[in-house]
Amino acid sequence: MADVRLGSMVIEDTGTGEAVVMVHGLGGSSNSFQPIMADLGDYRVLRPDLPGAGRSRLRPGLKGLPGLAQAIQDALRATGVESAHFVGHSMGTILCQYLAASSPKLVRSLTLFGAILEPPVAARQGLKERAAAARKDGMAGIADAVCKGSLSAASRAENPVTTAFVRESLMRQDAAGYAHHCEALSTMEPADHSAIRCPTLLIAGDADPVAPVAMGTALKNRIAGARLEVLPNVGHWMMIEAPARSSALLLETLEAAQA
Repeated sequence: MADVRLGSMVIEDTGTGEAVVMVHGLGGSSNSFQPIMADLGDYRVLRPDLPGAGRSRLRPGLKGLPGLAQAIQDALRATGVESAHFVGHSMGTILCQYLAASSPKLVRSLTLFGAILEPPVAARQGLKERAAAARKDGMAGIADAVCKGSLSAASRAENPVTTAFVRESLMRQDAAGYAHHCEALSTMEPADHSAIRCPTLLIAGDADPVAPVAMGTALKNRIAGARLEVLPNVGHWMMIEAPARSSALLLETLEAAQA
């Protein structure tokens, strides 16, 4: 394993073989995908901490989600990756959609966990309020709310380690960086889904209030040939809540894209 540092951005770069790029969501980091890493030994896996998240400092002047997508492209160019399979979670799925639409030669396949679309007006306002709360009060209250509002009841009751992981992920975030990401989501525009032509798998949890199955279905209808898989008793952090099933679905997509 090697940490690649590009300016303020930290990327975990492990393994050899075809490249797989994993893009975490709001409040996440490269560790969001750790439970499914053991099955990816045949691939070169790059896991960036997005600017403002995890171990990566927020860059001055970074402009919303397009700026984050550009940071990923810059990092891949610097690490010699010309094409890759992309795996996203939550906010990271939007970045993967942008890249697949704008740089089709870069993206060989998409596997999107808890895929999201552009938020409605009320949700945009809620994201702005959450950004203000992060700057004013820090991350503790937000971390508790995210644990309660994004994990399934089954996960919280039967596997409390999931709650500990998600809370720790949120608590480790820089409040200013988290606020910036909230604001980026609040002003986001949808990707051009008609331009996405690569194999696409959407993975939804049937107990996910953040990216409900209906959202996954709507996205499936926008992306030609996309497939939707629904995991029972799983919330928004499916790689943490259901790692074995998440890993199996990802490997199916990777293998099918190479056929």
